[in-house]
Amino acid sequence: MRAHRRPHSIALAGLLAGMLVLASCTTGDGTDGDPVTGTAPASELEASARAVDLQNGWNWTQQPGPLELGVTHTQNSLDATEPAEARQRGIDILSALGEEYQNHHLMGFGTLNPEPAPGQYDWGSLDRRMQLTEETGGKAMLTLCCSPDWMKGGPPGVTSWDRLEMAPLPEHFRDYANLAAEAVQRYPQVDRVLVWNELKGFYHEDQNRWDYEGYTELYNEVYRAVKEVRPDVQIGGPYVVMSSVSPDSGDASDIRGAWGALDQRPLDVIEYWLENNVGADFMVVDGATTNRGQQDAISPVDVGAQKFSVIDDWIQQRTDLPIWWAEFYANVPAEAEAGFDTPASAVSTLAAVQAMARSGTEGALLWGPEGADHLAYSSLWTPATEETGGQPTPLTDAWGWLVPRLRSGDVELGRAENSSLGAFRASDGSVLMMNLSADPVPVEGQDDIPGWAVVPMDGSSS
Repeated sequence: MRAHRRPHSIALAGLLAGMLVLASCTTGDGTDGDPVTGTAPASELEASARAVDLQNGWNWTQQPGPLELGVTHTQNSLDATEPAEARQRGIDILSALGEEYQNHHLMGFGTLNPEPAPGQYDWGSLDRRMQLTEETGGKAMLTLCCSPDWMKGGPPGVTSWDRLEMAPLPEHFRDYANLAAEAVQRYPQVDRVLVWNELKGFYHEDQNRWDYEGYTELYNEVYRAVKEVRPDVQIGGPYVVMSSVSPDSGDASDIRGAWGALDQRPLDVIEYWLENNVGADFMVVDGATTNRGQQDAISPVDVGAQKFSVIDDWIQQRTDLPIWWAEFYANVPAEAEAGFDTPASAVSTLAAVQAMARSGTEGALLWGPEGADHLAYSSLWTPATEETGGQPTPLTDAWGWLVPRLRSGDVELGRAENSSLGAFRASDGSVLMMNLSADPVPVEGQDDIPGWAVVPMDGSSS
C-alpha cells in the first residue's frame, strides 16, 4: 500500500469534467435520476460522445477472458462508528456492485489483532468486516497479513501497531500458518486468500534484494495448513510490488517501455517463488503506473498503464497461473489533480483496468473503496467518516458499468488513433468512453469532449 500527497492545484478542464461526469449517464428515456444509480439526464457531453465514430480510426481488441474487479477495505470503510447517513450512502454504492470480491486483511488495515496471545483469539473486528461483505452482497477474500506481535518477538498480549509491517520470525511461521487455518475455517465464505502483503518485512538491506527464500518458506507453511483444512480455498502469492525504475538505474531489468524499466528485484522474487512453492492457484502482484519515487504520470495516462500489460505478458511466459493485481496505483500527470474524487484519477484508474483487461488479467482489486485524503488515488465513495460523506465519485458509475461486463468476458477494448479517447464496448452495444488526457477532443458538429471526461452510455444509439 502506498501513500502519496494530494496535489491542490486544480486544472480548469478537470473541474469541468468533474461536473459533467455525473451528468453523463442516461436511462435512455430522458428521465431524471441521481448519479449513484447512473440515471442522470441526457447531456451535451453524452451527445458529443455518441457522435464519435467508433468504427473508423479506432483500434479494438476483444477481451481475452473474464476479469473480476474487486475492492480491498482499508482503515476506514463503512464501519459502525461512521455517521449513519454517510455510511448508508456508501453501503448503497457497494451493494449496487453485486457479487464483487471484497478483500479484508487478517490483521491491520481496519482489523485488530486476531490472536493477541498464543491460543487467545479476538475475531470481532474481522467478523464485522465479513458481515459488511455479506450485507452488501459481495464475495469474501482474505489477505493473510499481518502477524501478531508475539510471532515477531514481542510480548504476548501486546499489540504495537508501529511494528505491523514486520514479518513473523521463522520459528513462528508454523504458528502463523495455524492462525491462517483457523481464519479460513471461521469464515467458510472466503474462497480465495492472498499470502502476505508486498513481502512486508522480507528484505535484505545489506544485499539489496528481497528475502524471497524466507517469504517462500512462510508461503509454503501457510499453503499446507490452509489446504489441509480447506482444500477448496484458492491460494496465491507472492504479492510482490512490480516496481519500475529509470532505465539507467542499477536495479533496472531489460524489460522496458515508455514508462521506464522493470526493477529486476521483484522479477527475481517471482522466478524463485515459481520454482520453489509447494503449490499455487493464482499469481498475485502489485504495482503503479510510475517509476519508484516518481509522482507524475505520462500523458495520455494509458501510456504508463501499458506497464500492467507488459508485466502480465512477462508472467504469462513463465506460468499458466491466473494473474491477480492485489493493488494497482494509477498516477496522474503533473498538470492534473490527484485524489479520491478527481476526474483525472478516475480516468487513470480506468486506463489501468483497460490495460489489465487487454492482457488477460483474471482479477484486480481497488485499494480503498472509501476515499481518504492521504491516498491520491480514485475511490468509489467519499469519506463516510464525515457527515456529508458516502457520496459517489467520478469513478463510481464507471466502475459499476465495468464490474458485470468485464466479469462476463465479452468486452471490446478500444483506443482512438488520432485523439486521446479510449473506450470499453460491451456486447449489448453499451459503451464507456473516457478522455485519457487533460486536452479537449473536438467532435464535429458537437461540443468538445473535455479533458478527463468519463461517459457511460447505453446501447440505444452507440
